[in-house]
Amino acid sequence: MAKFIVRRFLLLLLTMFLVSVAVFLITESSPGNVARNVLGAFVTPDQEASFLAQMGLDKPIYIRYLYWLTGSDWLASRKVGLPLKRITREGFVEWWAVREDGALLRWKLQGEDLIAIVNLGDGFVNEYVNNERWHVDEKGVSSFWGVDSQNHVVKWEKGRDQKVWTFVIGTGWMESSGGPVQYIPLKKGFIRGDPGVSLRTGRPVAKSLFIRVRNSLVLAGIAFVLVMPLALLLGMLAGLKEGSIRDRVLSVGGMMFTVTPEFATGIFLILIVAVWLKLVPGATVFGEKAPWERPDMLILPVLTLTLIELGYILRITRASMVEVMKSPYIRTAFLKGLPYRRIIFKHAVRNALMAPITVIMLHVNWLMGGIVIVEVVFGYPGLGKYLLDSALFKDINALEAGAMVLVTIAVGTQLVADIIYTFLNPRIRYT
Repeated sequence: MAKFIVRRFLLLLLTMFLVSVAVFLITESSPGNVARNVLGAFVTPDQEASFLAQMGLDKPIYIRYLYWLTGSDWLASRKVGLPLKRITREGFVEWWAVREDGALLRWKLQGEDLIAIVNLGDGFVNEYVNNERWHVDEKGVSSFWGVDSQNHVVKWEKGRDQKVWTFVIGTGWMESSGGPVQYIPLKKGFIRGDPGVSLRTGRPVAKSLFIRVRNSLVLAGIAFVLVMPLALLLGMLAGLKEGSIRDRVLSVGGMMFTVTPEFATGIFLILIVAVWLKLVPGATVFGEKAPWERPDMLILPVLTLTLIELGYILRITRASMVEVMKSPYIRTAFLKGLPYRRIIFKHAVRNALMAPITVIMLHVNWLMGGIVIVEVVFGYPGLGKYLLDSALFKDINALEAGAMVLVTIAVGTQLVADIIYTFLNPRIRYT
């Protein structure tokens, strides 16, 4: 079993790598313009170029993928010539260079003067002219690589009248001169737990993704706990008496719920339960609250998922139960005169659960990321809706991080299913 788990872990790493490459290539080749998606349709070419440079999107795709995977601070540190350190202050991430004496430094350009900003701690800073750090190359051009106040390592050139556009909250895009000629956005990389900053919201992807995954776990977990035992029970009851009235009613009802689109089921429930009967809210507006703080808003999304999943799992379980009940060993058990209850629970049920368990584990991944239609209908702030919004904006950092979460869940649930098989059928062993 230990070797099997190790193999599955290695498979997970390989799958994550291949999926990350595929997502990067698909996002890169998909139509759309990131700058226009984020800044609006009336962005000027200069604003677009400045935005792409500041976000590092003007670099070749393989360099951007390498930055996303392994981070950019290792290369940026070589450019600056000093170690770099990431700190969190008042909830915001800041990058600083570490001076030889341990002080934290940033720089800015005023005219042709290089101004060093020293972090004194507790929000206090000191500034002084630091022109001795200019480096003159063989062509007589003075340049300097340093950390700016926007978490970039940038290259300034003295006397270069570089135009730069910076977004100021409450004011809009402001043009200034003397901007950097090169940018390296700082990040630690996915393998060190930093998937980057969302291009759409400007917030760290890890924080936003954590909240969305939590919300989807709550919704999927409640639906899973409700629908799976009920679907398995109804499916086994239908499969025990193939062709009976009970079987027909459960099969037709299950098919009806399965073929009805999610958005139609959700809209019908909103119309009947929320609008006509006015029993629960028809939308999920949590604000800063966690989903469990407003359980009344979870009723309709959970009920929608329950109806959708109920029919599908029920029919899979019924088909498996019917097949098992026709097996020779079941007929032999009846001929031997074994009690009906013992035949069903000891022999039939355990083998009939093999196929449904596989389907159920696959649907865990769907419940986490594939319920985007349900989340959109009810305005639920879950992982699926987050990935949809990110895909529309070509937000590669958010898409990659979300895809890695889904791959981990998919491989992890299949590992759980394989372990469950060993309990249902002792003949199955993994070596």
